[in-house]
Amino acid sequence: MLQPGRILSFRKRIVAIAAGTTLVLLSLFFTNDMARSLREKEQHEVELWVHAMERVMRDVMSDSGNDPFVEDILSQRNNIPFIITNQDLKVLRSHLIPEAVVNHPDRLREKINQLAGENTPITIQYFWGGNCKHIIFYGRSRLLKSLYWFPYIQLSVIAIFILLVFIAFRSTKQDEQNRVWIGLAKETAHQLGTPTSSLLGWIEYLRTQPVDPNAVEEMNKDLGHLMKIADRFSKIGSETPLTPENINEAVSSSVMYFRTRAPRNVAIDYNGLAIAPVKACINTALFEWVVENLIKNSLDALQGHGRIEVTIASDDRYVTIDIKDDGKGIPKSNWKRIFEPGFTTKTRGWGLGLSLSRRVIEEYHQGKIGVVWSEPGKGTDIRITLKRFFE
Repeated sequence: MLQPGRILSFRKRIVAIAAGTTLVLLSLFFTNDMARSLREKEQHEVELWVHAMERVMRDVMSDSGNDPFVEDILSQRNNIPFIITNQDLKVLRSHLIPEAVVNHPDRLREKINQLAGENTPITIQYFWGGNCKHIIFYGRSRLLKSLYWFPYIQLSVIAIFILLVFIAFRSTKQDEQNRVWIGLAKETAHQLGTPTSSLLGWIEYLRTQPVDPNAVEEMNKDLGHLMKIADRFSKIGSETPLTPENINEAVSSSVMYFRTRAPRNVAIDYNGLAIAPVKACINTALFEWVVENLIKNSLDALQGHGRIEVTIASDDRYVTIDIKDDGKGIPKSNWKRIFEPGFTTKTRGWGLGLSLSRRVIEEYHQGKIGVVWSEPGKGTDIRITLKRFFE
């Protein structure tokens, strides 16, 4: 269940995204409008130039085509590439077109088709030596091409800027959240120190009294578990040394603890004591906390009756620990979301257990954790994968 603060934050993000998208679209609109206006201006200038050329060619152009006035008019269009051909598509003159293109028939044809695709060719009508028309194929100026590409460059720059801002903001926010949680965890561990010390004294007192020893021993186990929890909280935010440990025993400790505390109609099966020991580099306190958290979630899903299977398997590289139950299951759309901070389907809790479990496994132990199977009404299988250690 999403908390109100997360809903508000989500709405703010939607508003920010909408505002940014609007600004980008407006920028693209104005840039495209400028490109359209420039294109119309260039087309108009070319048309005026062509009309002037018609008059000049009708009056003074000769076969040699070297009239200085004509050359001067042609040079005025020095920013627009063009090819002038006769009615048989023989090149009469060109501008800003490489000689290698003009002298190669196939490449010339491709270039003419390209120019025709950019602008409609213009025909110059005149009467001279039996030929009655010239055809001008012209393209877009470098400025116009740059203006057409500018929106995409602009969009890329904006996207990169937004990405960098997002990364910086997220990093800052995560650092702040991490400091808060680390401080809270260490303070919790510190506060637990006083009552646990007191409980140790009371247990020793009860052992001198006519009280059922089994009950006192179970109380002592719970106290030991509480001290483990305090120790785990104190390790959050500190360097977590990893040492090669027997995974079978580490998992067994958590399984045995819950077996005596699970509801009567819940069975917890474990294969780790019946197979050969498997080692991996772990921080025992944090790793056991993850296993206990997964078993606790399975117990909650069973709602008082069902079965939990804790299975260890290994190959030449990895060791896997599966915690599988036949509880209420998880929709596939939530397989990844359950590991997000704040996401929970329970009526109580902050939705941090699985998020912290993933952080412990993936960041501290360089392993993986995830849902490998789940169906609503049938159950869930969550797997931890660690790199195997060989002596």
